[in-house]
Amino acid sequence: FALVSSMSSDIAVVGCGVLGTSLCQQLLASPEFSGRSITGITKTNNRHESISEKVGNNERFSLTTADELDTNSKFKDVVFCAPPSGFEDYPAAVEDAATNIWAGPSGGGSFVFTSSGGIYGSSQDGETVNEDSPTADPETNPRSAKLINAEKACIKEGGCCLRLAGLYLLERGAHNYWLNSGKDVVGRPDGIINLLHYDDAASSCMAALNVEPSVVSGKTFLISDGNPTTRKGICESALKAKMYVDKTMPGFSGGDSDPLGKIYDGSVSNAALKWAPKYASFDEFMSSFARGK
Repeated sequence: FALVSSMSSDIAVVGCGVLGTSLCQQLLASPEFSGRSITGITKTNNRHESISEKVGNNERFSLTTADELDTNSKFKDVVFCAPPSGFEDYPAAVEDAATNIWAGPSGGGSFVFTSSGGIYGSSQDGETVNEDSPTADPETNPRSAKLINAEKACIKEGGCCLRLAGLYLLERGAHNYWLNSGKDVVGRPDGIINLLHYDDAASSCMAALNVEPSVVSGKTFLISDGNPTTRKGICESALKAKMYVDKTMPGFSGGDSDPLGKIYDGSVSNAALKWAPKYASFDEFMSSFARGK
């Protein structure tokens, strides 16, 4: 792979899984970004062919690996959407991208890190959380600790964090596992779940790049479709789709003493980013794939 120069590619997308690939597609299709080049940065080149097939042939798009990236390359805008699973030290990886891949706040662009609403920890009584709500205790929540420390690294460098709700596609997400595993779902059936379509997660990243850097720099946002559902509700909605028509409602192992969950209120984030989801709810999305549609 040829070394990539920042002169030809001024938006970098670190991590080209489902979310990163959707983001690349949307950036290339967006009139607001029509003059911009996009570089997808992955850990290995194992999936470069399939990513290129999905994104399509476009002279403004290129792929490289982190190891092959020109050390002198600096990008005006960077979106870091690689998951924690691929890194031994996730916060260090985020900090490295913010300091070595991004041109920094002085470059006139933004650094966007995709975090997770799971950072709030478990909740007993179904309270509402927003951008300013306290996060879980990193000492007792090692899973959340990775995200908390990665967010801190991002904010320290002048980046912004998007805390995303539970992501889904028709064939990907909690519903797919619950309806296909043959096991009881862990948790109470009325436990609250907040959701977000992968394409909407990607469009929220694009919205963060599209507003003035001063709007997002050093800030945290909460992104969901604004229509929380329940574990049982997720299964009921998914069963409407033709793909799951032969599946049955699973059992649920949780009871009234288990955490009820929390409701995400991202209204302040939506207004600041001038963003709204394309898919208003999980139920609406699944219903669109009902038999006969």
